[in-house]
Amino acid sequence: MLSGVRAGLVSADVLRREQQELRKLERSNKHLEEESRHTETVYRDKSGRRRDLAQERLEERQKAEAQAKRDEQYAKWGKGLAQGRQQQQNVEDAVKEMQKPLARYIDDQDLDRMLREQEREGDPMAELIKKRKAKESKEKEKPRYKGPAPPLNRFNIWPGHRWDGVDRSNGFEQQRFARIANKKAVQELAYKWSVEDM
Repeated sequence: MLSGVRAGLVSADVLRREQQELRKLERSNKHLEEESRHTETVYRDKSGRRRDLAQERLEERQKAEAQAKRDEQYAKWGKGLAQGRQQQQNVEDAVKEMQKPLARYIDDQDLDRMLREQEREGDPMAELIKKRKAKESKEKEKPRYKGPAPPLNRFNIWPGHRWDGVDRSNGFEQQRFARIANKKAVQELAYKWSVEDM
């Protein structure tokens, strides 16, 4: 039979002997059973090499963290810097407003300033206020020359804003620059000639 005992009519003696043999066989396999109960499963890849699952999990976690960091960076870049600053400003304003009392009275300076700074459509004084603010914020800047590039001079001084673009010099500075350039060229030529292989 499949269980290892005899089939058919069997005496008690034979039955007892078979039972003892089965128990002995079980006892001999008991230590193998105990060993196999506490062992870990061995996983192998297609080529038959052992796989280190803990190491693979660690690598996957590191890849996921790197990917999450990269996605976060791209999400930050995708929003735009100005929008990020605006959102931060909105959060700060909301926190500031939350710290104020619920009831706002007529002498509240923040509320008054906020209402004055709001631009309303069709406000006849808005244009005048904008001009006044622009004048106040604008610092006195000296006018600069805005024409074509002026000729170089010894001191690299930019011409005044009223210059008409006509060069009225006697040519001294152009001659000076030409002499300097000629002197440099001669020196370079002399150096090249002196180090040349003969």
